[in-house]
Amino acid sequence: MTLRLMTLRLTTPRLFVWIAFLLLLVHAASHAQSIKGVTEETSYSYLQNGKVAGPASEVVEATFRRAGLNDYKLALYPWARAYDMAQQEANVLIYLIARTPGREQLFKWVGEIMHIEYHFYKLRERKDIVVGDLQSAKNYSVGVLREDVRHQHLRSKGFTKLVVSGQNSENFRKLLNKQVQLVPMPEIDAIMLCREAKVDFAGLEQVYTLDTMTTGLYMAYSRSTSDDIVARTRAAFESLKAEGVVTQLMQGKR
Repeated sequence: MTLRLMTLRLTTPRLFVWIAFLLLLVHAASHAQSIKGVTEETSYSYLQNGKVAGPASEVVEATFRRAGLNDYKLALYPWARAYDMAQQEANVLIYLIARTPGREQLFKWVGEIMHIEYHFYKLRERKDIVVGDLQSAKNYSVGVLREDVRHQHLRSKGFTKLVVSGQNSENFRKLLNKQVQLVPMPEIDAIMLCREAKVDFAGLEQVYTLDTMTTGLYMAYSRSTSDDIVARTRAAFESLKAEGVVTQLMQGKR
């Protein structure tokens, strides 16, 4: 047996091992770049024909495409679960999340998608419910979503009659069924929920605006997401916003 043949026989298995190892590394790197976008069901993000749709979801997808992050998936969850995933898992982007002082260090913030204002709503027929200020609202049961910014904010303000739900639709049904007396919602969500429940929006009454909760709703990454992915996403979002694309998508003009 020649030396050349012996070398070939010895090195060929090792070559296959190295090729397999390199392929594994490539697969792992590719998998690591996979992004999961999570949110809850609202008037800006919802399921349509089996796909997560809505203006906010379109903004997120446009941002991913501009950033060259094409390996992604959007999913709807109850807010508490989406919020937990965005704190516990890498490469998770949560969107339409209020940026509050308490959350500032929990996420890597990308950019503000929209500004929002919350109001307390009651059933118009409930003449016994009178809300003149935030203090008087504490006298009534209030429906909130688990660990949503409204839940956290009202709890911090000393509200003790909070009734917690997992979904917007469930929370709204409690208002209609008189299981709660007030629900804090943006007007567009109130209109959408009335449409879904097949009730007249005129049957609701806006009784108080939560000025202290007027806030921006953002997209943000989990802390364990790489800085490179965050930077690419942030740059892509800022360019789309500067071009007016974000506003157009949120207004349904594209």
